[in-house]
Amino acid sequence: MKYVLIIADGAADHPLEELDGKTPLEAARKPNTDQIAVTGRQGTVATTPPGFPCGSDVCCMNLLGYDPALYHKGRAPLEAAALGIDLTPKDWIFRVNLVTVIDGMMQDHSAGHISSEEGWELLSGLAQRVAIPGMTLYPGVSYRNILVDSSGGRDWSQLSTTPPHDIPGQPIRKFLPTGSPHADILNRMITESETYFAAHEINLTRQELGEVPATHVWPWGQGQMPSMPNFLDKYGLRGAMITAVDLLAGIAAFIGWDRLDVPGQTSYHDTDYAAAGSHAIAALDQYDLVCVHIEAPDEASHAADAKTKVAAIESIDKFVVGPIHQVLRQRGEDYRLLYLPDHYTAVSTRRHDPTPVPFALCGKHVNTVLKRPLTEANAQQSDLHIDFGHELMEFFLRGGLA
Repeated sequence: MKYVLIIADGAADHPLEELDGKTPLEAARKPNTDQIAVTGRQGTVATTPPGFPCGSDVCCMNLLGYDPALYHKGRAPLEAAALGIDLTPKDWIFRVNLVTVIDGMMQDHSAGHISSEEGWELLSGLAQRVAIPGMTLYPGVSYRNILVDSSGGRDWSQLSTTPPHDIPGQPIRKFLPTGSPHADILNRMITESETYFAAHEINLTRQELGEVPATHVWPWGQGQMPSMPNFLDKYGLRGAMITAVDLLAGIAAFIGWDRLDVPGQTSYHDTDYAAAGSHAIAALDQYDLVCVHIEAPDEASHAADAKTKVAAIESIDKFVVGPIHQVLRQRGEDYRLLYLPDHYTAVSTRRHDPTPVPFALCGKHVNTVLKRPLTEANAQQSDLHIDFGHELMEFFLRGGLA
């Protein structure tokens, strides 16, 4: 039996006026995705447990079959694992965004999708300017970076931080790090970055080119290393991950999956969708379960760009879902294919939403009487609603099988 899991990050949404009252899933032409729902089964799954923030760290951990209540220790440690940073159980790890703040308001959580090279030049200079004993900045991809406190003497367990993508257009002073006696360290980094970045040639050049500057660093998502059982031990299957995002690659590392190197993968609509699909197909010869994660719908939502979100959903359908499903049917062996978002990301608010997401599942012993295209509304009308997200994996792998 072969399994493929396709995660269209943030693809679920609410009806939008600019789409004539339709959601992006309803507006998109996605015949291959709809075929999964019509020939298989659709339903909803709650991916954000009560008391947890709605984000891909919690939601995707759930979708991969791991209860966040047991295994989630913060977002940043997951991303750090993908970068190969050597960590100890005592280390505290932070995600650090490069962001754009204008007139005290959070304008862009990604600093205009700043390049990795530009970001590291800004961060390396800031690290020299604000040297904090025991704390090290590590460059990531684009605006995403990691800060590690390996001093062992600071307890950050009471610290409260806010993801920058949760506060678009809001004053940052209301969301600065707080709750810990060490919060002033992070706030000093934010303040110093404003001064240092303002006159940096990277930002001066970006502004000359009409691009938004990276005005601040923004630390958040703090936590310590989780201890997670190996997926092979837990489910008896070998898995692989295709993703452009360190977060998903980090979760894969903790559960013993390989991250497949696929050229042309980005977090945006310029990603090579076809390469993701073809590499997933090739991986079926080596792995029992292949997960393809595409970030583009989420980033389009955060940019309030409904048109690009629809285009991303259509590209996933054409270049990922279609080719993979075709090959699965032609191989002549049993299979299951599961397609879903990890969470809602609303174009109207540019924020994540914990509403249970729709999913479509097809393959061996998967049947339904609700033969309708995959949409949020149709999934709500089905008879399959999974209240605990981590149980979907067991249903995907075993449900209905003798």
